[in-house]
Amino acid sequence: MTTLSDPPRESFQLSMLLNDTRYRSYTFQFIALIALIAFFGYLGSNLVQNLRDAGLNISYGFLGEPSNYDINQTLIEYDSRSSHWRASVVGVLNTLLVAFLACVTATVIGVIAGVLRLSNNWLVRKLMAVYVEAFRNVPVLIWIIIIFTIMTAVLPAPRDFRGDDPAASMLFDAFAFTNRGVYIPKPVFETGGVAVVLVFLLSVVGVFYYRRYATKLLYDTGKLLPMGWPSLAILILPSLVFYVLLGRPIGLEYPELKGFNFGGGINIRGSLIALWFALAIYTGAFIAENVRAGIQSVSKGQTEAAASLGLRPGRIMNLVILPQALRVIIPPLISQYLNITKNSSLAIAVGYMDITGTLGGITLNQTGRAIEAVLLLMLFYLVISLSISALMNVYNNAMKLKER
Repeated sequence: MTTLSDPPRESFQLSMLLNDTRYRSYTFQFIALIALIAFFGYLGSNLVQNLRDAGLNISYGFLGEPSNYDINQTLIEYDSRSSHWRASVVGVLNTLLVAFLACVTATVIGVIAGVLRLSNNWLVRKLMAVYVEAFRNVPVLIWIIIIFTIMTAVLPAPRDFRGDDPAASMLFDAFAFTNRGVYIPKPVFETGGVAVVLVFLLSVVGVFYYRRYATKLLYDTGKLLPMGWPSLAILILPSLVFYVLLGRPIGLEYPELKGFNFGGGINIRGSLIALWFALAIYTGAFIAENVRAGIQSVSKGQTEAAASLGLRPGRIMNLVILPQALRVIIPPLISQYLNITKNSSLAIAVGYMDITGTLGGITLNQTGRAIEAVLLLMLFYLVISLSISALMNVYNNAMKLKER
């Protein structure tokens, strides 16, 4: 609604796109966007023209052809008659597996080492300092090779388990540590087994919500609920009850020595273990420094105030220090997770067939489709990296200080 005292509205003119500060920035951004699109369009057309002149064309038809090579560790059904596409999927799953395991393990190691770096115990503090400096200053590829060499040279061969050598004996008659990998029991699901797994997953969610409720109750009312045994009870008891009521629908298939190798169970190959632990221990050293920096960013007065209220050191760390330190820890932690995912491409050094070893290695060499294979590799790592960043940024926004 306008009044007689209001100045007349100025009609829009094209000259305002450059002269009016309200529109000038949008004009320059639009021009820059058009120039960028034209530049990439030129590069694309130039690439297509050069490929055409060389008698080449970009085609992904090779993904449907038989791969004609075996993969030593797979999470899905695969053989040499499977297509290159299925081999690529196997490589993707292997990459995601080692990246997930390494991220979880590196986080645990990094948090523990970062906290112990600030311990009052001189010996513990110096040991953690040696760990951090030793691992983060040596290339991760060297650690991968060292761990893999130790596993293949020190651990006994499967045939040695027939003798009386105490070093070549199964742990609890269920775990066998050999130079071909580690053999562990394999779960066997019968009717109702999936229900027990679902109950366990719901129990994990229940533990999370209980601890969140207990923390909120402490902040709101000062009432301190126990954390340890209730969390353990919520995690174990429901699954145990369902497991018994459904007639124990989950069994175990133990590895057994058959001939010169073990049969049954699950074989975790040495290449996976070497890559997993090398990435975890190496990246854990960087995460430890992030955790130490986050803890030291919290004012010492916070610790003294919490101690004056009678809180134990463990409670002070969990309820006062770490929640505030997370605002400093999470942003660099995202970069460490991305580094783990990208460093997993070093798997080919120990024969672990990830996406770089399948699509970017054997498939590329067999088909000669270097451009197509590299573009797919770039797309995969880009999608995974952006997904990790998006999920961690959601968590980071949830942990940020909420200002009024």
